[in-house]
Amino acid sequence: MKIVVLVKHVPDAQFDRHLNGEGNTADRDESILSELDEYALEAALQLVEARGGSKAGNQVIALSMGPAGAVNAVKKSLQMGATEGVHLTDDALAGSDAAATSLALAAAVRHLGDVDLVITGMASTDGETSLVPAQLAERLGLPQVTFASTLEVDGGRLTARRDADTSSETVEAPLPAVVSVTDQINEPRYPNFKGIIAAKRKSISTLSLADIGVDPAQVGFAGSWTTVTSAEERPPRTAGTIITDEGDAGIKLVDFLAAQKLL
Repeated sequence: MKIVVLVKHVPDAQFDRHLNGEGNTADRDESILSELDEYALEAALQLVEARGGSKAGNQVIALSMGPAGAVNAVKKSLQMGATEGVHLTDDALAGSDAAATSLALAAAVRHLGDVDLVITGMASTDGETSLVPAQLAERLGLPQVTFASTLEVDGGRLTARRDADTSSETVEAPLPAVVSVTDQINEPRYPNFKGIIAAKRKSISTLSLADIGVDPAQVGFAGSWTTVTSAEERPPRTAGTIITDEGDAGIKLVDFLAAQKLL
């Protein structure tokens, strides 16, 4: 089984986020592997391990698109257990929205040859649009299963459960397919010392737009369907209202809520 897992290098949520340049793109100086993509990677690893792992010819390929620093997301994936990594990087990709991103990633997946399954996280923790999995499936002409809380593969079919607020549904799809998984599907493993050492011996391939046959005009700012026209810092939070109880705190609280039109 050959599985491609999309992994993204995103700004670390522990730090304040900032936008750069005229295109208002995210500052990625302090970035890490997207936490939600770790669930996708774990799902892939469990599927191949159940089939004998890499020794039985199974592959988990971590694919990331982004600038030079995005290779760190691939390296983390290799430490967790992916068999190989692919880094799609090109200056022309800067500023790509979901549509341009899915176009480039679809071309990269095709470049990798016969793929049985493409697994993604439910969203990236920077953009949080959840658009890329569906767009990727459309561009590849593959069935899609989104927001999977469980994932099983038997022969040439996959079975997944999708959980909503009040109900769950079980769906099936033939392989190859594109699946996005939620953060309820598993508990991602931590890279151990053995995995970190083994990752140093694993290969990371670097691809450009020319390698995958994509015209630079189709991606980046030029090929994007959307653009951020303006952005500004969120205003600082103002101090809250403190009500001192002098025997009439209840009345003051009701008056405050009424003034805020909360009653």
